[in-house]
Amino acid sequence: MNIHLSLIPLVSLIAGILILVMPKLLHYIVGFYLIAVGVIGLFGLGRFLH
Repeated sequence: MNIHLSLIPLVSLIAGILILVMPKLLHYIVGFYLIAVGVIGLFGLGRFLH
């Protein structure tokens, strides 16, 4: 059985857990997430990570 993890859902899961544990980090977590998604989208890495 192969287990295939995509990067975006994994980052989303980690960000969600961090927001629940430390709500004061919400702005930073959202900012880093949006930057990561933007960089992945710009450089076309999304097709390799999904």
